[in-house]
Parts: sequence; structure tokens; C-alpha cells
Amino acid sequence: MVEGIYRLMLSKTNMPVNLGNPGEFTIMQLAKLVLKLSGSKSRIVFRPLPEDDPRRRQPDTTRARRLLSWKPAISLEEGLRRTIPWFKP
Repeated sequence: MVEGIYRLMLSKTNMPVNLGNPGEFTIMQLAKLVLKLSGSKSRIVFRPLPEDDPRRRQPDTTRARRLLSWKPAISLEEGLRRTIPWFKP
């Protein structure tokens, strides 16, 4: 992600460019994966969605690939595996 932002800053483009992982997953899938990888015993709590909450989160990174020669290099699971240790006491 940092590499994509860096390339965007150096580019001459003045149009929106989506950066992120185009693999779609639900918030429930994300929550369960975080619990699994972190070993947390936390429980998942359900709250009403905000009115303007997007129903789908799947960025189209075509423009990033074309204009910046950028694509995600790390999967969600690998990114979490690398990040979680930073938050553990």
C-alpha cells in the first residue's frame, strides 16, 4: 500500500486511483481471521450499520495497475500475520 501511495505521489495523475486488495471478503470473514491469527478470545459484537456504510468493499485497481504499474503484493492473511505482533503486549 505504501508503495502504491508513493508511486501515486510521484505520478502526474490528478484522477482518483484505487489502492487496496481487490479480493472481496466480508467484515465477518475479516473478524474471524483476526481472531484466529491473533489467538484472541474476544467475541464478535454486532451493531447496526451506519446509514452510509458501503455494502461492498472491492476496489477496482485497474487504474493503479495501468498508471502506476502497481498491484497488491501481500495477501490479507499475510498482512495480518505481519501486523498482529506489533499490537501484542
